[in-house]
Amino acid sequence: MMADDNNSAPEGEQAAPAAVAPEAPAPAAAEAAPEAAEASSPIGAGSAPPEGRRERGARGGRGGGGGGRDNRGGGNRGRRDDNRRGGRGGDDEGGEELIEKLVHINRVSKTVKGGKRFGFAALVVVGDGKGRAGFGHGKAREVPEAISKATAAAKKAMVRVPLRDGRTLHHDGLGHFGAGRVYVRSAPAGTGIIAGGPMRAVFESLGVHDVVTKSIGTSNPYNMIRATFEALGEQTSPKSVAQRRGKKIADLMARRDGVSSAAEASAEAEALVE
Repeated sequence: MMADDNNSAPEGEQAAPAAVAPEAPAPAAAEAAPEAAEASSPIGAGSAPPEGRRERGARGGRGGGGGGRDNRGGGNRGRRDDNRRGGRGGDDEGGEELIEKLVHINRVSKTVKGGKRFGFAALVVVGDGKGRAGFGHGKAREVPEAISKATAAAKKAMVRVPLRDGRTLHHDGLGHFGAGRVYVRSAPAGTGIIAGGPMRAVFESLGVHDVVTKSIGTSNPYNMIRATFEALGEQTSPKSVAQRRGKKIADLMARRDGVSSAAEASAEAEALVE
């Protein structure tokens, strides 16, 4: 009887533990919780940013068009640099067409461990055909580069030589440099350029049509060119001589050409072209 009394319990006491036992949360409610959190956040997935804030770009800049350091400054900066580089064109020579004569190319070689290494030296004469000429020397590993260097040097060293009637020299001259000696003489119309080798290139680029020359001594083109330019540098015009001596050009022309009439001398002096 005692065992039966212990086993038998009030019905209210047995129902209480069953009601207190925790229940597992429903899976649908657990899945819906993160979605609600995302929807409640100010910057959610796929949602536009607030009106007061902007998105930061890929690198450094703000907004999608910033683009970082490569795009900073726009395209105007590159255009300005290109214009600055390309601004120097043919302004150095004032748009003149120059006559370029290649006089000599020398090739040298150096023997190294891997073979032979070649170098080239070019001698170029440049002139405008109107009384201005110059020469230059350039060295490089390739022939075109050596020629371009020599041409640039010749353009910088151009000198002006006075010409008589725009075709010949005013008087004879002698040039000497090293072992080279050259004689230059004026000639009447129709004579032509009587010169050989490097000297012919000088007179063709200078614009001389009638001249007689003679080279005595070395045949080295460098010494011949320098001697020729030394002889041309001594050329003077009647106008400069008259100014230096304080006389009239007609008096000098009369004595040089043996003109008896003063009118003829003055007419020739007016027609004189340097």
